[in-house]
Amino acid sequence: MMPRESPLLTDLYELTMVQAYCCRGLTKTAVFEFFVRRLPASRNFLVAAGLEQALEFLEGLRFSPEDLAWIEGCGRFRPGFADYLERLRFTGDVHAMPEGTVFFADEPILRVTAPLPEAQLVETRLINLLQFQTMVASKAVRCVLAAPGKKLVDFGLRRAHGAEAGLLAARASFLAGFAGTSAALAAPAFGVPVFGTMAHSFVQVFDDEAAAFVAFARANPGNVTLLLDTYDTEAGAVKAAAAVKTLAREGIGVRSVRLDSGNLGLHARRVRAILDGAGLRDVAIFASGDLDEHALRRLTDEGAPIDGYGVGTRMSTSADAPSLDCAYKLEEYGGTPRRKRSEGKTTWPGRKQVFRRAGSSARSAFDVLTVDGDPQEGEPLLELVMRAGERVRPAPSLLDARERARAQVESLPDPLRGLAKAEPYRVEVSPALQELTRRLDREAAGLTGGRAR
Repeated sequence: MMPRESPLLTDLYELTMVQAYCCRGLTKTAVFEFFVRRLPASRNFLVAAGLEQALEFLEGLRFSPEDLAWIEGCGRFRPGFADYLERLRFTGDVHAMPEGTVFFADEPILRVTAPLPEAQLVETRLINLLQFQTMVASKAVRCVLAAPGKKLVDFGLRRAHGAEAGLLAARASFLAGFAGTSAALAAPAFGVPVFGTMAHSFVQVFDDEAAAFVAFARANPGNVTLLLDTYDTEAGAVKAAAAVKTLAREGIGVRSVRLDSGNLGLHARRVRAILDGAGLRDVAIFASGDLDEHALRRLTDEGAPIDGYGVGTRMSTSADAPSLDCAYKLEEYGGTPRRKRSEGKTTWPGRKQVFRRAGSSARSAFDVLTVDGDPQEGEPLLELVMRAGERVRPAPSLLDARERARAQVESLPDPLRGLAKAEPYRVEVSPALQELTRRLDREAAGLTGGRAR
């Protein structure tokens, strides 16, 4: 569980809008939805993640005495506004796609229904939490697809964009199918398995490379992976093979060796031959170093004898698509549907639901985006997860979300599971939603005396 953060971790305009709403008595029920306008060019689908942290944030929404003191003293807010914020709690409902659900452009993955000031105030942090983990999970699952059957470990903490990002990337990548992470805090925080090897500095401390291997194994007898490439990879492999035999006589096993530089495929073949020649066929080869899904696919296609990979910076920062074109938009206020008409940023109005239709072999065929309450065939993807500020059921485990992601990705048509850009998945807009949109546009045109876009 993440520590509670200040509600001041938001954009200033959320607070100034809430003050204005309160001044005008605009406190009726509002409906906001979070969605992605368009997929990154390199993505055929996205994987929803971050809901658990979003709900924790809503449950714990409180202004501390320190927060309120800043509100009162900064000179931007009216007298009495701090008193209002002191009493403020999130009392709304939340519908969401469960974590691990595959989704596409324009499909809401979260809907907030709450008094307008509450629903507005939480916008920035909800976008922050949902966007980041969804972005990382969607990158990580491509790595999983590119290296089937391989153990993938998140190595991204040290180059992640901040402490929270590194920790949440560990969670999101595990949800997407990684075996675990190097980030130790992810174990007590989320139950993510943690893995570790050694750094080149450890080897450099010793005058003799073989002595470094033996010393590390004796100090960590249950977790031994030897790093081979500090000086010369193949020479390191020969020394490691000798160390493995020495350690075996002491009852200490070596799980694997690690490669971290150079032509990983070529070095892996040479190291495999050295280990096999020494009778060490059970010692696995683990590789790391500037990897992403494309590098993993190349190594897989060339048959490199590598059993697992550490994937770091390019995954934890989603280097090829480091943000999502996402939004949290007002869709209804006071029972009246609302529609944004900004050029290039129009929205579908009203509360919405997404239905997924299955085709042959239980594969997903297409989705239908419609107004909430419009019956459709297929599986409805948005579920009620919070009512009146309280969860309606215990949170699913991270393992449950991981299994959902696996099943959801497996159900996709094969072209969407590839790394190349595929024909977009079909998302139909229902007649009911199209008619609601046309009606609002006609009403807007009548009010303005012009033509609504």
